Amino acid sequence: MYLLVQSYQYHRYAGLLEQSFRLRKRVFHDRLGWQVNVDHDLERDVYDDLGAVYLIWCDDDARTLYGTLRLMPTTGPTLLHDVFARTFPNTDLVAPSIWEGTRMCLDAELLMKVAPTLSPSRAFGFLLLALCECSIAHGIETLVSNYEPQMARVYRRAGLMVDEIGRADGYGRFPVCCGIFDVCEETRQRMQTALRVTRPLYIPFSSERSNAMAMPAL
Repeated sequence: MYLLVQSYQYHRYAGLLEQSFRLRKRVFHDRLGWQVNVDHDLERDVYDDLGAVYLIWCDDDARTLYGTLRLMPTTGPTLLHDVFARTFPNTDLVAPSIWEGTRMCLDAELLMKVAPTLSPSRAFGFLLLALCECSIAHGIETLVSNYEPQMARVYRRAGLMVDEIGRADGYGRFPVCCGIFDVCEETRQRMQTALRVTRPLYIPFSSERSNAMAMPAL
């Protein structure tokens, strides 16, 4: 199942959040070699302390993490503006309806054990579709993210049309792109078709969560 974890729910899902920080360390520090903060085998940064919202893919008991990503409103501090501003020159990306998605990762080894026929690309597609559904449910109209060029292929396979608005060198071995995509029913339906999904992946628990998401406390 897919959960949206906001700051007032951190204690309830503390186990899943700790797993997500451990997964981020394995993916971004160990595997990709990014220069990220690591403390006690956890990858966290200053944005995790600013009321970040997490979309989490886990088992039905909410005990085992499969994948995660972080959401931040562009009206506050973001990696997009603080670190990757050179990737989107001359573009205004600050609005209550525009949110940044970062730190998207999957536990590929675990997924291979629990769903051996599920390819990593399709698994990423599921998480992206859940992100689209979640964003629609909570009033987000546009999502923006920085990514390496090879991720564009994963987006296309998931039926997601990302508009690359810029890119820049100097962050690592590959250029870093900045892309945006519209959050709407057309996007959701296109992704469902591409991924052959007929039922919603993300199901909001209550309107209370929607209201809190639309007006985050930073």
